Amino acid sequence: MTKPPGPPPAPPLLDVVDLRVRFPIYGGVFLGRTGEVKAVDGVSFSIDRGETLGLVGESGCGKTTLGKAIVNVLRVTAPNVEVTGRILYDPQASGAVDLAGLTNKEMRPHRSGIQMIFQDPYSSLNPRLTVGKIVEEPLLYHTSMNRKERDERVEWLLERCGLGRAQTTRYPHEFSGGQRQRIGIARALATNPKLIVADEPVSALDVSIQAQVINLLQDLQEEFKLSYLFIAHDLSVVKHISTRIAVMYLGNVVEIGPAKQIYREPLHPYTKALISAVPLPDPERERKGRIILEGDIPTPLRKPSGCGFRTRCPIAKPDCANAPPPLVGKGDRQVACPYYAGST
Repeated sequence: MTKPPGPPPAPPLLDVVDLRVRFPIYGGVFLGRTGEVKAVDGVSFSIDRGETLGLVGESGCGKTTLGKAIVNVLRVTAPNVEVTGRILYDPQASGAVDLAGLTNKEMRPHRSGIQMIFQDPYSSLNPRLTVGKIVEEPLLYHTSMNRKERDERVEWLLERCGLGRAQTTRYPHEFSGGQRQRIGIARALATNPKLIVADEPVSALDVSIQAQVINLLQDLQEEFKLSYLFIAHDLSVVKHISTRIAVMYLGNVVEIGPAKQIYREPLHPYTKALISAVPLPDPERERKGRIILEGDIPTPLRKPSGCGFRTRCPIAKPDCANAPPPLVGKGDRQVACPYYAGST
């Protein structure tokens, strides 16, 4: 007797499909369009409920732009930005909404469910507001709590993030970098979000403080059932917190897969170079197989034809210039290189 089929798997919390972000450039006598910066150039991935997807790559590869596109704040700072593709957000597993084409007004009902932790804890907090007011601000816009309920919520969030109740009346300049980042985390948690985009949240902190913040994020993820898009350039940090890792180069995802597999057995030549550059904890231990990439990363204003990595790739072939290679593979392990099996 065969068992009846179980319930179908829940759809992903976030499904990004062929996302492209381009910043037009204007110049000349008549200020005509002279070019465009392809910051994100056809990126696709998904994030499941309770999962952490680590996004890594060199500075300037488009990681932060991708994160800001997901939370739909790019048009505030760059009104001429062009965003195409789909960003499907499905918090209740009852039907996804495409965030990519929403205006600021249309996006507002979804902002409580998608929050962002910014890279710089010194510039992301309003210096004119007390810590209590900073954490309370999302509650004013996205909840119907009264004053007493908001005060209790703010105090509880700060305590949960490792800060005391008495610190609600202090200002950001009175705190250290690690404490400020905890304030930013408390603010992001205020509206009970489903997804948090963490944009290099520990890169501006001392190494000793980084571990504390990472451990806090993991504890909060378990308690609040959060999903993270964790953006970073430090692969050792990403390995520690991530369920899966996506490697990004010049606006494209070149490899994606389970964190342990990516770290233990990278497939794409760029991922291999990144892994080989991770510092070893033992300075006496000699690293074998260090890969040194030649040349500089190309500008997204003039991307190479075909595969964007081919100008620095040690296994590049002439036909790599023909077309961008798609992500192919089985299951979660995908790589955008038809020749990766021959890389060293």
